[in-house]
Order: sequence, then structure tokens, then C-alpha cells
Amino acid sequence: MLRAFIRHALLLIGAVVMLAPFVVMISISLKPANEIFAPHFQFLPTHWAAISNYHDAFTRIPLARFMLNGLIVTAAIFFFQALFALPAAYALAKLRWRGRDTSFALVLLALLIPPQVPAIPLYIGLWQFNLLDTYAALIIPSVISVFGIFLMRQFFRTVPSDLIHAARIDGLSEFSIVWRIMLPSAIPALSAFGVLSFIAHWNDYFWPRIALQHDYLATPPLGISFFASIEAGTNFGPLMAAACVCTVPLTIAFLLAQRTFIQGVTMTGVK
Repeated sequence: MLRAFIRHALLLIGAVVMLAPFVVMISISLKPANEIFAPHFQFLPTHWAAISNYHDAFTRIPLARFMLNGLIVTAAIFFFQALFALPAAYALAKLRWRGRDTSFALVLLALLIPPQVPAIPLYIGLWQFNLLDTYAALIIPSVISVFGIFLMRQFFRTVPSDLIHAARIDGLSEFSIVWRIMLPSAIPALSAFGVLSFIAHWNDYFWPRIALQHDYLATPPLGISFFASIEAGTNFGPLMAAACVCTVPLTIAFLLAQRTFIQGVTMTGVK
């Protein structure tokens, strides 16, 4: 009884700590400027400024355009990540070939490399091919995900080998096995990876800031930063309103994939 109480108390404290920034964000998005800097915090404002703040969020910057950019970039990145991760993970999990263990060790090693490390070589390469300030500049550096390869490899290890042998007896090629047998069985793990990939690249500020020179291709995090002004000061009401709007797609994506996300994460740890 005491152990259960302590466990639930710790979970409750963790939930409060995680949700507190979002509560403050929503509260600020509803307030006028004078109440945002009030000495005492209260969640609901005395004078509501929600309409003006959310209106400014879409009119002072092209927020709808930035969100469309984010959807295009994240969808394209996930498509190519899955396209490369599934065959690579299948080869590492179910095929026997010289250098397989070494290749998997390199995948694990690549997980330790921060994304900031290859930023300069990637920038120079994209510049040489005249791809900077394009959708390609935002998509190409992320089309191969070593985490996706690792996650799918762990899931494929749980798939019975007899199923693959039966498919080979029926005359299916290895690529046909990947797309017709392994892909349908990997939907839970692929959904979990999709949610993680969507969140990571939707929230990415570092690389778009480097690769883009014009505002019309900005993704949501980069677009929100346009509310900051050194001369006039940051307008926190519309800024927090824009942040709330940009958080909605992440929330919807997780809620829609919640069951398969949990299933995929748990099933990848069976072996």
C-alpha cells in the first residue's frame, strides 16, 4: 500500500512538472501585456486578450504557411526514413552476411553522434549542389535515421523466422518480404518511430536556422522566433498563442497513435 502510494505520488509530481510549462504557455496566450508581467501569477486573466493574441499570431507572421512547411518537411522526412530503415533493419535482423555485426556496431556508434557534429559538412555539401534555402535542404540531412534502423531492427528480431522461410518458399524476393511481410507486421513499431520522428523534426530549430535564408520556408519553431524583437521587445502574448497553435499537431499525432505507440515501444524490447 505504501509503495503504491509513493509510486503514484512520484508520478503525480512528475506530471505536474511536465505540464506546468504548458499551463503557463496557455495562460500567457490569454492575457494582455500588462497582466503578463503582473507580480502575482493567475491562470485566468482579468481582461481577456485571447482573440487579439491569436489573431496577431496568424497576421503578424504567416503562421499558417510555417505550419504547412512543417507538415511537408516532417512527412517527407518520415517517408524517406521508413524507406531506408525498413530494408536496413531487415538485413541486420534476419539476413546473415559478412560484416553484419560490424555494421550494427556502427549503427550503435552513430547513435552517439550529436546532430550538430555533421552540420558544417552538410552545409558545405548542400551549398555546392545549390540546395540551400529549399525544402531539400531541410529534408536531405535527416532522410537516414540510425535510431529508426535500430528500433526497427529490434522489432524485426521478434518476428518468427519461420514466417520468412515460408515466404521464401513461396517465391518472394527479399525486397518483397520486406514490403509485403515485414512492413505490415511492423506497423506498431513504425507508428512509434513516426511519432518520435514527427516530434523531433517539427520542433527542430537548429538546422532550419542554418539552412534557410528566407522566411517563406521557415518551419514552426523558426517562425515563432520572429516575434522576438531587440528594438521593440518580445510580444509574449502572440508568441505564446503561436506556440499553443504549433503544439496542437503534436498533441493530435500522439493521441491518434497512442495505442500503437505504446505497443510499438513495448514490443521492441521483447528481445
